[in-house]
Amino acid sequence: MDYTLKKYADGFLVFTIERNEKRNAINYGVMEGLKEAMAIAMDKDIKALVITGSGDQAFCSGGDLSVFHSLKTRDEAYSMLSRMSAILYGLLILPKPVIALMNGAAVGGGCEVAMACDFRLAKRTIKAGFVQGKQAITTGWGGGSIASEKLTGTNGMRPLLEANIKRAEELQKMGFIDEFYEGEPLEAAKLFIKKTLSLNTDVIQAYKEMWIRKWQAVQLKERMQEEVKACAILWESDAHHEYISNFFNKKLNKQ
Repeated sequence: MDYTLKKYADGFLVFTIERNEKRNAINYGVMEGLKEAMAIAMDKDIKALVITGSGDQAFCSGGDLSVFHSLKTRDEAYSMLSRMSAILYGLLILPKPVIALMNGAAVGGGCEVAMACDFRLAKRTIKAGFVQGKQAITTGWGGGSIASEKLTGTNGMRPLLEANIKRAEELQKMGFIDEFYEGEPLEAAKLFIKKTLSLNTDVIQAYKEMWIRKWQAVQLKERMQEEVKACAILWESDAHHEYISNFFNKKLNKQ
């Protein structure tokens, strides 16, 4: 199984990407798992959804190139990109708070997943970056558009244009990380949302709806869709295919 889902009696649901050997990269199985998590999170007894990765090295390393490398054309790429973009928008408008429990590195699409969550709780040792630019593509799941809404000023633009890995302290200054944690991750997540879990579910949903209405008013969904289209065009470029080829050649040389 590519993921696990666990309900806790005090009102939160934990979704864990169980692909530690792949640095918790996203494949189609994880996509389906996220859809299942969102459906379960609608239950009345669930007050918050936590997303994390297995192990202690990676929260999520983005899309699994060993799965998606077969996508060559704009249309093939668009099918996958739009599917994941719809999932991230679903996380945005989920009427419960969503927390990214960043137990390790977040790279590329992993940053997009974290950005779609309402809060990002991280270990001080993590690193993260929107590195898609170095792959000759842009963010393709809507994460760039989400960053433009959630990060103030140029903080949403710089990490996209620099396309590099950043340390936790810099990520916090940018507003990407809300709070650091130490010790056992799930205990830290419980402590982070302890006050929220004490509230009535209807109150929690009413507050989340305020942000959902804002994102609807600024047409965030439509902007994310345009982002997907732009990435799909770049996906079929020679530059991107060359990056993919070099990536697998380096892996073969290491073996």
